[in-house]
Amino acid sequence: MSYIVLARKYRSRNFSEMVGQDHVVQALTNALTTRRLHHAYLFTGTRGVGKTTVSRILAKSLNCQGPDGQGGITANPCGVCQACTDIDSGRFVDYTELDAASNRGVDEVQSLLEQAVYKPVQGRFKVFMIDEVHMLTNTAFNAMLKTLEEPPEYLKFVLATTDPQKVPVTVLSRCLQFNLRPMAPETIREHLAHVLAMEGVPAELQALRLLARSARGSMRDALSLTDQAIAFGSGQVQEVTVRQMLGSVDRSYVFRLIEALAQGDGKTVIEISETLRLNGLSAGSTLEEMSTVLQRMAVVQTVGSAMEDDSDPEATDTARLAALMPRDETHLLYSICLHGRADLGLAPDEYAALTMVLLRLLAFKPEGAPHPAEKKTLNSPVEQNLGLARPQAPTPISSGSSKPAPTGPLTVAVDGPAPAPVKLHVVQPWEDTPSIAPAIDAAPPGQMLPVRHNPRPLVSASSSDVDQADSIDEFKENSVVALVKSTQDATKVVAIPVRFQVESRADMAAQQSTPDLVTTEEGDFWHSTVQQLIKVDAINAMVRELALQSQLVARDIDQWILRVERESLNQTGSRERLTTALQRAGFDVKLVVEIGRVTDCPARRNSAASAERQLAAEKIIFEDPFVQSMMRDFGAKIVPGSIKPL
Repeated sequence: MSYIVLARKYRSRNFSEMVGQDHVVQALTNALTTRRLHHAYLFTGTRGVGKTTVSRILAKSLNCQGPDGQGGITANPCGVCQACTDIDSGRFVDYTELDAASNRGVDEVQSLLEQAVYKPVQGRFKVFMIDEVHMLTNTAFNAMLKTLEEPPEYLKFVLATTDPQKVPVTVLSRCLQFNLRPMAPETIREHLAHVLAMEGVPAELQALRLLARSARGSMRDALSLTDQAIAFGSGQVQEVTVRQMLGSVDRSYVFRLIEALAQGDGKTVIEISETLRLNGLSAGSTLEEMSTVLQRMAVVQTVGSAMEDDSDPEATDTARLAALMPRDETHLLYSICLHGRADLGLAPDEYAALTMVLLRLLAFKPEGAPHPAEKKTLNSPVEQNLGLARPQAPTPISSGSSKPAPTGPLTVAVDGPAPAPVKLHVVQPWEDTPSIAPAIDAAPPGQMLPVRHNPRPLVSASSSDVDQADSIDEFKENSVVALVKSTQDATKVVAIPVRFQVESRADMAAQQSTPDLVTTEEGDFWHSTVQQLIKVDAINAMVRELALQSQLVARDIDQWILRVERESLNQTGSRERLTTALQRAGFDVKLVVEIGRVTDCPARRNSAASAERQLAAEKIIFEDPFVQSMMRDFGAKIVPGSIKPL
């Protein structure tokens, strides 16, 4: 007799043997007991969770005749009558299973429905079981809708699918739907232990844990892996052989990795990664095992070790690592491991990707406290709005002292490429306002900001002045505020008008001009030649880019020398197509392309010409009398980027 695989040999024969689907078993048992039977059932769930098994048990429950042949509808089929044995063996004439994956057309469905007009031959009910029903075509679904809605009283439909989203809602509304859930690893492990005990196969507990986790909630997958493990281990199921068969990573490596990450030991992390590479262990399995351990560590850190399974030999190591690592770091490592698994397929070498994920875990390790230089203290709302930071608080003045407190420079944070911070002298209440000028004049050369003097006298500003301004940005643009606080007097602010805007349109044009453009005679010739080739569409794509970004260094009768800055432009195909285009234009030459600094190329000339046209257009608008009157009298502003040359 041929060997029967465990998944078929230990298929559940009644509801009491069903594992992990108590919610479905309870609903169907109560329905059979009270005779409240629906005419159509839809079982959904992932592979190997018992959809076909439940449909066969339901068919036996509806047609069971009992050991004495006098039985009726029951929730506990006997399993010995002719109806039960025939359904188990797949030869019961009133039970029809249709595989919709290979019989998905309207003709197959119509052939099945033609049998619905005939009453059962042996049993009480005809049961039509359609597996993978989502594979049927729309025409086939439409053909069965009427019969599915109002079948004969002796006909029951049982539909099964792994993808209920693809089933039309018109079918879903006609069925009683049950979702079979993926099974927990503990449930699968207990069932595997029972099966192996029945088979008389010795098995280690940790090996069963590995098989249960690898099954991903599918009992059929778990039994198939167990068959493979028995064959691989010569009749025994041991942890070492199962790990070798599955290619899973030993948890000892995972514990060592997490411990090294907790201690910031990068050398140990790299050594373990190389060990995994040499042993041929899966990088994805490594990150998966790390995610599992980190998740259990997070649980221990949250609710304590009481939630851990005492029978698990790894519970002690998990609790030890949970105490070694902060909670926030545990959550961060878990998130990086999850995202790292998705990156493995993008890398050319999965072990290199694994090493980068591990190094990322070290790079993003949370620091214990922020660096003192990065800590900022802003006490006043005005200081916060202006971006002023005080290095240290001024020394308070005693009530009986007449000496001023020592003052320190204030650093002003200015947006833009300022070469160095500008130091402003703090004006004390007992000093005169003109003392500000020497402090500014004393600044080192090259660190001065252009200042436009305000004809109005300097006045003290307070937070109310800021509130009355149109916006904080306007207040910051017009003045930089120095603040002084003493123990007896209120905060006083002296405003110093500072302008950050360029002084003229010429300065702006100089800043926006194309750098390093040095026109040459060869550049004039090459620019006109390239523009002519582009005009007649002789070059395009990468060939056009090569011509625009290159500089004609020298030309001879039969050879021209071009220079480009990027190696990626110097492609053989682009160079040959450019040579062909030049030959068609009447230049029978050979091109030689070198890599170097380019100071005159058609692209830079085009950019310079475009900048000149833009500047000319802006000059026309800004010098227009009407525009100037609108800006002067009504505060109008020209939206940047809205001026385009024709």
